[in-house]
Amino acid sequence: MTKPPAKKTMGLERLRTFTPARIGLDRAGSSLTTRDILTFDRDHAHARDAVHLPFDVALVTDELGARHLATVAVHSAARDRATYLQRPDLGRKVDPASKKRLQEARLQAQGGVDLAVVVADGLSTRAIHTNAVAFLEEFLPMAAENEWRCAPIVIASQARVAIADEIGELLEARLSIILIGERPGLSAADSMGIYITYAPRRGRTDAERNCISNIRRGGLRHQDAADQLARLIMGAFRQRLTGVRLKPASSLQLES
Repeated sequence: MTKPPAKKTMGLERLRTFTPARIGLDRAGSSLTTRDILTFDRDHAHARDAVHLPFDVALVTDELGARHLATVAVHSAARDRATYLQRPDLGRKVDPASKKRLQEARLQAQGGVDLAVVVADGLSTRAIHTNAVAFLEEFLPMAAENEWRCAPIVIASQARVAIADEIGELLEARLSIILIGERPGLSAADSMGIYITYAPRRGRTDAERNCISNIRRGGLRHQDAADQLARLIMGAFRQRLTGVRLKPASSLQLES
């Protein structure tokens, strides 16, 4: 068998330094090498584990409490993980007991709520355990500097992105923010996404949201994600909308 030109091989080696994607894998006869097959199996196992790892609500609550942040724990209408995976619609709404807790939290809020911040397990609990608190440490000082009034942080179990619509509506917030574990892939099982929605209410569509994704070690840094979020919120409040109609030039320009 004729060996490939050295220049091509060196090109693939260089590309590998820029991405964790599986490119230019070595061959062993008509198959992949044992090393690459075992690496694939390992990463696939990590992705499966990220989906099924139980959400440690107590851990997140304690970490936020240690930083003197008030929290409210809620649950979606999906009673368990199996239901959550089979019925996405149930993950988009809160259960009756949670609705009552959110209504009580709204009554305790003084002077209205600008931001309803939700920390949700989503499809990668590992992403939230790893990234959520570290991100909030970067973002919440920015919120305080801009004098954005925040409701108690909502910790949502078995939750989908759209659950923030109902949570924001119950808290009567101007804008909802949900930190959620993204669908794990074979190169990243701990990636967190953030979705923001202006004037949240049930029935909002994905076209009415903005997203910041791939927040993790090896991806978008917490500090950079917090800066992007602050800029988007400024643009959202200025234009009174989010989603595809939020103009990047306005949302990404910090006020002087």
